[in-house]
Amino acid sequence: MTMKSIAMCYSEHAIKVSDSYCSGSVPSNPIAPSSRPADSVRDSVACVYSVDLSSAGKRFLVGVTWYDTTQRPEFSIGICEFPFLPSNSGGYYRVRRKQRGEKVLEIDGLRFEVRWDLSRAEFGSGPEPRARFYVTVLVDSVGVLFLGDADSSPAAAAAKSSLISRSEQFSGMPSYSTRAKFSETGSTHDVAIRYSGREEEEGSGAVVSIWIDRRKVAEVKRLKWNFRGNETIFVDGLVIDLMWDVHDMVCDPTKGCALFLFRTRTGLDSRLWMEEEEKDSPEKLGFSLLISGCKNKNQNC
Repeated sequence: MTMKSIAMCYSEHAIKVSDSYCSGSVPSNPIAPSSRPADSVRDSVACVYSVDLSSAGKRFLVGVTWYDTTQRPEFSIGICEFPFLPSNSGGYYRVRRKQRGEKVLEIDGLRFEVRWDLSRAEFGSGPEPRARFYVTVLVDSVGVLFLGDADSSPAAAAAKSSLISRSEQFSGMPSYSTRAKFSETGSTHDVAIRYSGREEEEGSGAVVSIWIDRRKVAEVKRLKWNFRGNETIFVDGLVIDLMWDVHDMVCDPTKGCALFLFRTRTGLDSRLWMEEEEKDSPEKLGFSLLISGCKNKNQNC
């Protein structure tokens, strides 16, 4: 199974970028604005966690997606055994405007209990709560995954779990900002993507620039030709493949979408993960961050 299969299991946004272009060197004095554009709105956040259930000798993938609705943020949860295969059993449940409750999912002979409390949840600029909430997953009354405040949950997680992917969808102008950790032991970084349609000295063309902690790490010029490509960047001593696909946005700015993927390489891996044919082992899974943006809300990328 590839990481692309995992993304297809829990997210509507999976991309393949095979074209490589040289975007040139990063200009000097790369300092970015710190604020997120007001007209860029985070519509959904999807996270996939790898859970090692040693008591059953199995590993599971748990996907949690937060949605921004007109009434109150909602979330869905999906659970399947690793590796994800169409023949494997799995469970899925979407919580619609229910602030507190629990749900039982029977998966591969195991009883998964999902409990949540959003009655006092505090939210920031998007649908994902930031404080005073919890979502927990239990197997045989033992917590295997916990999200939220440590003092709010009735059961802490006892199994080993790790975040392996995060996907965020925005609507509005194609300038986006988020925060991400590229490794479990690393720091949390500010990630920003800025789009500019200004006239360049070399000629007319739009430019996309990518920033980490207000430092420009990549710039893509002449998007009419460089609408797909990849570069290698370094964060916290890690090698990260940065891939983009802005073809639809360039061809139709009012309806098209832009896709940006940050994927941490692991071990001696030297190829882009979307081109790999061999199966991924749990130990090989690196963290991936997918940012997608559309002009209009609820538009599919």
